[in-house]
Amino acid sequence: MVDHLAAVNGVVCSVPTAIAVTSSDLVLPPHDRQTPPAVVQPQETLEGSLLGMHALIEQHGYVIALHSASGESAVSRRLHTVRSVLESDRIALLGVDLPPLGLALLAQQLRQLSLCDFSPGVLASSVRLLAHYIYAGALLGSVAKLDRVPVTLKSHAKSWMPGARFAVLANPRPQLVRLNTVDEEPLAGPEFATRLLVAQGPQPPSDWVTATLAPAWQVQGSLPVPLPAGSTRWWGTGKLVEFAAGLCDVSVLYQLVSSVRRETCHWCGLELIGDRCGFCAAPLREPEPVPGPGSGSVHALPRGAT
Repeated sequence: MVDHLAAVNGVVCSVPTAIAVTSSDLVLPPHDRQTPPAVVQPQETLEGSLLGMHALIEQHGYVIALHSASGESAVSRRLHTVRSVLESDRIALLGVDLPPLGLALLAQQLRQLSLCDFSPGVLASSVRLLAHYIYAGALLGSVAKLDRVPVTLKSHAKSWMPGARFAVLANPRPQLVRLNTVDEEPLAGPEFATRLLVAQGPQPPSDWVTATLAPAWQVQGSLPVPLPAGSTRWWGTGKLVEFAAGLCDVSVLYQLVSSVRRETCHWCGLELIGDRCGFCAAPLREPEPVPGPGSGSVHALPRGAT
């Protein structure tokens, strides 16, 4: 696989940029033996986090740490503390507004791309682009405590009815559908080939995701994975089946990222795609306006001069 990437995509990184997630249950199984593992940061103690992050920088050069944009503030605070104490500009701390399983899928995609010839800056700034192509949602037994997706009063009331089930899409566009109704809507899915990850909660057991949603979305395959510990809190209920669909072919992921124009960050000098640097968060600077006719250093002569 690595040889194939080298022939098609150019140079393959011998020491890939390290990809970090906040808990071990966000580390999905690799697609192949070449896909590097993700690491967990922060660790249980500040000292352990500092030593671990320093070791990652020494070994990999750069670290991209993903965390939930709406997750535990203590986690993000510790990550920022680690970067501040180490005084390192080689750590990208990226808050992502995805459910836990979607975040795990995004980390897996970055792990795949870390083997390609992308610079750390391009890899970090590709996070927002890749997240847009992840379809993340859940089958829920109740939406009474769901605050991540807009829920109507009517849906709130019906969530207390016995046997009620809701299909919810959180990304890329929020959607909530009550199942088994006359006016049931289809859950909007991707218009490109994906693989579906399915994480079954403790209850209620259901095959709706694999038997109904997967065929409707025409996925290329589904893979059962453990439910992340943070999913119950994120979705507001333990009665759920979480799912996430996304691109899994590394050559397609490579083409997606490489098709975007690259710029240089005016603040830290790293490459980036999009409108913001993934490492220093500086926005892309607008190009200098081109001087028009009559502008510049030409000045009118004083009256009476020749």
